[in-house]
Amino acid sequence: MKTIINTKYIKNLAFAALALLSTAAFAQDEEEAPKFSISGSVDAYYRANLNGDNSTSENGDGSFSPNAAPGSSFANLPGFALGMANVVASYEGEKSGFVADLVFGPRGTDAIFASPIYSATGDIVNQLYAYWNVSDAVTLTVGNFNTFLGYEVISPVANFNYSTSYLFSYGPFSHTGLKADFAISDDFSLMLAVMNRTDVTELNLDGKYAYGVQLGYSDQYLNLLIDNGAFEVDYTGGFNLSEDFFLGINAAHFSIEEDGGSFTGAALYPQYTTSENFTIGLRGEYFMETDFFGAIGAFDADGDASVFAVTLTGSATIGDLMIKPELRLDSASDDSVNFLDSDLAPQKSLSSFLIAAIYSF
Repeated sequence: MKTIINTKYIKNLAFAALALLSTAAFAQDEEEAPKFSISGSVDAYYRANLNGDNSTSENGDGSFSPNAAPGSSFANLPGFALGMANVVASYEGEKSGFVADLVFGPRGTDAIFASPIYSATGDIVNQLYAYWNVSDAVTLTVGNFNTFLGYEVISPVANFNYSTSYLFSYGPFSHTGLKADFAISDDFSLMLAVMNRTDVTELNLDGKYAYGVQLGYSDQYLNLLIDNGAFEVDYTGGFNLSEDFFLGINAAHFSIEEDGGSFTGAALYPQYTTSENFTIGLRGEYFMETDFFGAIGAFDADGDASVFAVTLTGSATIGDLMIKPELRLDSASDDSVNFLDSDLAPQKSLSSFLIAAIYSF
């Protein structure tokens, strides 16, 4: 009887070891296997000016523009309005992979404003690139990718504020070209890029190229873009000042040679997490332009103008759904064609309210 018990024990032990080895092998195979995934988001919002006009005007080509809206991208439409549907397909192999990022709707149209140029579907391609992990420290990427400059991005999921800043709106959105990312150490990173002209994403129109450099240190980034007579230098970073309090920072200067205009600005993003499902944040931004650059729509005799914009946003999370109520005040140095009152007369400031719903998957 004792022998039988010992035999059963040995068999059970052998089966257990075999099961563990099979599980480990399966987990290893699963870990090493290439991964295909689909993710994205949909968003919509309601927006109303509190001291300005809430209608639109026809542009003459069949399209419409809001009569009163901040001179920044996205979240500018009156009443109930659509953001975009964003679908991202990605494939992550052991050494290489790709990303196909497609956008549909007003926000996507504004983001890909320079397309299509050649294809009939260029206006739905937000990003389309392949990459090769040459080593643990070097990655090469070729194709169309969103810009490396600035604090904010096109996708509303990755921004805390739903409306966007002047710095983001007048910096570049996307590039098409080749970039190399180098992980110099645990703290330092370097990116070098050669690209088509900024925001010309489908092809090279004139044989000229833009060049980009990014130096990173502990999640702080210094960026430089040189684009045929134009250049932009940009700092983007942030600090966790406590477990619940975060401060983001963005500052940039852009200039075009031969009196093409310039802008300089800075924005702070303090955010405080009050609970697991709610965060409140503020964006305070000062933005100044010269030589009739055209972002603010308000000019003095020298073609210079400035605007101070404050945006207060709450973010409530309900599963995969985010609800974002937002108050925004834009105050310019002079009457602005972007800030129209109810009689469609320019004024110096515009206050607005919106509430957005963003679902990510």
